[in-house]
Amino acid sequence: MKTLAAPVAGAVGFILLWQVAVWLRVADPILLPPPAEAFTDTWAALVRGTLALDTWRTVQRTMLSFLIATAIGVPLGVALGAKESVYRSVEFVVDFFRSTPASAMFPLFIVLFGPGESTKIAVAAFGAALVILFNAAYGVINARRTRVLAARIMGASGPRIMADVLVWEALPQILVGMRAGVSLALVIVVVAEMFIGSTDGLGHRVINAQMLFESGLMYGTIFVAGALGYALNLLFLLIEKRFVHWAGR
Repeated sequence: MKTLAAPVAGAVGFILLWQVAVWLRVADPILLPPPAEAFTDTWAALVRGTLALDTWRTVQRTMLSFLIATAIGVPLGVALGAKESVYRSVEFVVDFFRSTPASAMFPLFIVLFGPGESTKIAVAAFGAALVILFNAAYGVINARRTRVLAARIMGASGPRIMADVLVWEALPQILVGMRAGVSLALVIVVVAEMFIGSTDGLGHRVINAQMLFESGLMYGTIFVAGALGYALNLLFLLIEKRFVHWAGR
């Protein structure tokens, strides 16, 4: 119960602050509706509207792009990290594109894939894969050399050391990269849904509500997207605690 107290208190405090801002008329009521109105509009859209479908479509796109990113980023990162000199030769390229805002890549991906579904998936997978690759490579590079040396002394081959030592040593860092990757994939997908020919998804719902001055639904959809990101992050934290409880030992 104590672990839940702080987040709940923070959420309640935020809602109270929002309500106070409404009472003080910090902004026009059309632009800043009360929390109760936002909740009512959002609940109505979930029950009788398309918000549930929009949420599901965003989850689908996020998970597909994340799976693609993981399938590319983890093995490539481990392979590059096993040969540090090779990774150093491509490090600039990885860091450059990892630091480039994903939204700046939209025109390039639209040219390559067209203004359709594949573009949203591809650009999100690209951004997430770089984060996962970076963490996987550094996880292998920073593996404890004593364990690698011990495996070599015992006669283990290169592939055996890779599978039984380096991957397990790098696993905590790989999971950190995957957690960051799934969060980034969600961000990119939502932004892509706003601007790349979407008819559904949370991003489309936010921008559509904004254009129609449905402020309550707009705020509610933003909070749904935030709750989804928080849930994904929490899920990966639980996976890390469950499967790499030995990290650092």
